[in-house]
Amino acid sequence: MTARDAHPSPAGTEAERRVAGVAWEALAGTGPGLGPELAEVLAGGAAERAVTRALRARPALDAAGRAAVAEAIFGVGLWRRRLRAQLGDPLAPPALLLAALVRDLGGREAGRAEALAGLPPGALPPPRPPPAARADRFSLPGWLDAELDAAAGPEADALAAALCLPGPVALRANRLRTSPEALAARLGAEGVRTRPGALAPACLVVEGPRPNVYGLRAWQDGLLEVQDEGSQLLGEAVGARAGEAVLDACAGAGGKTLLLASAVGPAGRVHAADPDAGRLVRLRTRALAAGAAGIVAVHGAAAPADLRVDRVLVDAPCSELGALRRGPDLRWRIDPAAFEALPALQARILERAAAHVRTGGRLVYATCTFRRAEDEEVAGAFERVHPEFERIAPEAPASALTPDGFLRTWPHRHGTDAFFAAAWVRRG
Repeated sequence: MTARDAHPSPAGTEAERRVAGVAWEALAGTGPGLGPELAEVLAGGAAERAVTRALRARPALDAAGRAAVAEAIFGVGLWRRRLRAQLGDPLAPPALLLAALVRDLGGREAGRAEALAGLPPGALPPPRPPPAARADRFSLPGWLDAELDAAAGPEADALAAALCLPGPVALRANRLRTSPEALAARLGAEGVRTRPGALAPACLVVEGPRPNVYGLRAWQDGLLEVQDEGSQLLGEAVGARAGEAVLDACAGAGGKTLLLASAVGPAGRVHAADPDAGRLVRLRTRALAAGAAGIVAVHGAAAPADLRVDRVLVDAPCSELGALRRGPDLRWRIDPAAFEALPALQARILERAAAHVRTGGRLVYATCTFRRAEDEEVAGAFERVHPEFERIAPEAPASALTPDGFLRTWPHRHGTDAFFAAAWVRRG
């Protein structure tokens, strides 16, 4: 074997080993035609849309070919910085990046990688060792590398590696209609193997191949929702009980709203508000399918000013860095300049929501990010001007609670997206 055909041994992290395990040989005949889709992603286009178009343009591909095309587009989109570093070429064209992906992370010989990418022999430069710097090795924009360092400190490398893996498929049993145990049996009969979640009581995590969840009869019968286990844990942290009144002040399309509805049951009420009217329309549809239409009251952008409830959830708009696993190219499409305005917005929403908490009630502030400026700092600022709200530890497993009594989940620790929550009780 010549020097140019040498390739690295299986890489160290799970994310790197995953790329080596892709069936890259199924790219034969398709790699050369992926240039436009790869260029679109590298220019800032969404990788998911590029994959959809690429597959529609190739209807004759078998399942292996379709998977390889998706992995190629997502892989170049995610690993671009590392590939350029190992090529020693910051301006490497898309086809060369694909060849480097297949050789340097995929572990294939240089000649084979060039052929699969539609390049002539010798197009790839000699291989280089994996880069040592975290931003290069895990393909991070500089600003994100700094955020990981600030948030995770000595665990930043482990967090970076976890953010390069796709998140698992987590399901929530709709306890208005079934139990987690019954749902697991039902899914098993449909060929979907699951295990119980480690943190949230209604969670099932899919094991094995990723199923078409929306084609399952269990989904069509309203028995489940697709929801990250960390997100489920946030809903559980509200501590809603049967018969209570709850406000979901930033309901969105309603994943946590429906969880809260299953907790309060038919005798309770969940009020949902969100400035995005389109998402509230989807919430109505989902509530009907889940058997929660009689429990969920959908308002507009804000709840009525005189509404007082037992519990309020503020799942605030945030930088969403905790969900970076959900889109391999998201890190390259985020503008960190937009983060500066978020804490003030979050504080305003939290302030308004607090007015709806009756004496003895609970207020929960939550985000899907690990930035302290949007998490602990917003919570601390709220406490300083609202001594009537006493911080309590959210209802969650000890492994997800910080020494300060906040809830935090991490991809590298818990296998979930990264979430934060603070909880308070309103004293008289």
